[in-house]
Amino acid sequence: MVSLILSDKYYIRDPQYTELGVKIISQSIKMVDELGFEQFTFKKLATEISSTEASIYRYFENKHKLLMYLIAWYWKWMEYLIDYRTNNIEEPERKLNIVLKTISEEVTFDPTFANIDEAALHRIVVAESNKTYLTKHVDEDNKEGLFRGYKDLCRHIANIIKEYNPDYPYPHALISTVIEASHQQAFFAQHLPSLTEVKKGSEQMHDKIFEYLQHLVLNTIRKD
Repeated sequence: MVSLILSDKYYIRDPQYTELGVKIISQSIKMVDELGFEQFTFKKLATEISSTEASIYRYFENKHKLLMYLIAWYWKWMEYLIDYRTNNIEEPERKLNIVLKTISEEVTFDPTFANIDEAALHRIVVAESNKTYLTKHVDEDNKEGLFRGYKDLCRHIANIIKEYNPDYPYPHALISTVIEASHQQAFFAQHLPSLTEVKKGSEQMHDKIFEYLQHLVLNTIRKD
């Protein structure tokens, strides 16, 4: 079984290696997706998995740390996909197009990780990921390395941008903006449609997001 290794700063006990831990992760994804993070509680989660709040607290200090774990898992998974899809590809522009397609495409179930609903997790990332860092303790969390997965993903893609154009001065700023934009456009299409040309529910919605990101990135970094 393939597992993604995350920092032990997120959890008290690694949930990937016990039956209860796996239940906690899979059911919390379902519940945060359905209820929203504010309405999600360990008490509700315990009821759904026929366990106790005390048992959940043996894995996670609080629900914020659990959310950070879920978001970090998603970033690790995205980096895993990008590594897999760009393996043995040398041409930087082709690699960039694969990256942009990966971060903008419709997320579907990945059988490699059978206990994770990646589509639901993607919806959580779109709706809730900024709650992991728009906090008063963001600097403390950063010192503990709790944003390393996101940073690693951005660094990985920024290096591809530098392969394409070593003289471009803002690769990290650009790619962090692009990742956020891919999520914002999906959110705007569904909830604030006047803020985007991407149309909710259209078969081409994710293709349009890809085209937008492609236009943004390649036109920005293209050499004169």
